[in-house]
Amino acid sequence: MGGRAIEQYRKVIDLSPPKAETINAVKGVAYLYLQMKKFDDAKEYYRKTTELDPQDPEPYYSIAVIDWTETYQPRQEERMKLGLKADASLPAKNPNVCDMLRAKNWDKIQEGIDNLNKTLELRPDYDDAMAYMNLMYRERADVRCGDSAAHKADLQTADEWVDKTMAVKKAKAEKEDYLRGKEHYVRPTPEQ
Repeated sequence: MGGRAIEQYRKVIDLSPPKAETINAVKGVAYLYLQMKKFDDAKEYYRKTTELDPQDPEPYYSIAVIDWTETYQPRQEERMKLGLKADASLPAKNPNVCDMLRAKNWDKIQEGIDNLNKTLELRPDYDDAMAYMNLMYRERADVRCGDSAAHKADLQTADEWVDKTMAVKKAKAEKEDYLRGKEHYVRPTPEQ
């Protein structure tokens, strides 16, 4: 069904509809590829979306989420093979595995960080993007093979993103509470 939906979206794109419809069709293709776990195709269409609408933070964010998914899974598989606990450092346990993962994941990690920076430039209070920034820095820290200072700096940066995420979530919740309170507030009439 996903393949047929992609065909339909492509037909819309081929018709060269107004820009907004083209953007929605390209996003639709990207999203379907993402759901089908065809990450390279999804990223291609999200990149097309950024060309059509460079001010939309969502495609940049989506590319970063894909990058994290593609780096996290193989790293976790290798950590499991080595019997590492969550807080154990990969480079300390097996530098060869670390080097292999670094070669495989480094460019995607950097692409993810770059796309999250763009996302946050466009929407500074995007707490989900901040949360993924934390995750990407943790990915990077774990493939800092033999560079303990950089490993530690990346973990510190990741922790800072956790703090930023929590601060934004708290501010949003307080604003929602305030607005909800205003909705229930009934201004007294002169007779009251």
